[in-house]
Amino acid sequence: QVLLVESGGGLVQPGVSLRLSCVASGRTFSTYAMGWFRQAPGKEREFVAAISRSGSTGYADSVKGRFTISRDNAKNTVFLQMNSLKPEDTAVYYCAASQSWGTITTDRGYQYWGPGTQVTVSS
Repeated sequence: QVLLVESGGGLVQPGVSLRLSCVASGRTFSTYAMGWFRQAPGKEREFVAAISRSGSTGYADSVKGRFTISRDNAKNTVFLQMNSLKPEDTAVYYCAASQSWGTITTDRGYQYWGPGTQVTVSS
């Protein structure tokens, strides 16, 4: 069992940066692949970024070059650095953990989910 808690969301203006954090419980964080997903009002949840156990990363085309996923296994934490935010990035952002290998880009590949943190980009 892994418990995930996201933080760092908020209301920001277009063009600024925000960093999301997700802290995982337990002593086996390094054995999980991690991912970030988001869900905007009226839309389905979509993949944002993923990082494998070994640190390989993958991104959705919509965030490539603007967002960076990273992990600190010593702190049981995965981060999502979001730069040059746009109004279309507005969504609830979810952290997820997977027992599978590789970078997991589909939500069905994840077994554990956090409650989410709201990110609103608006002027």
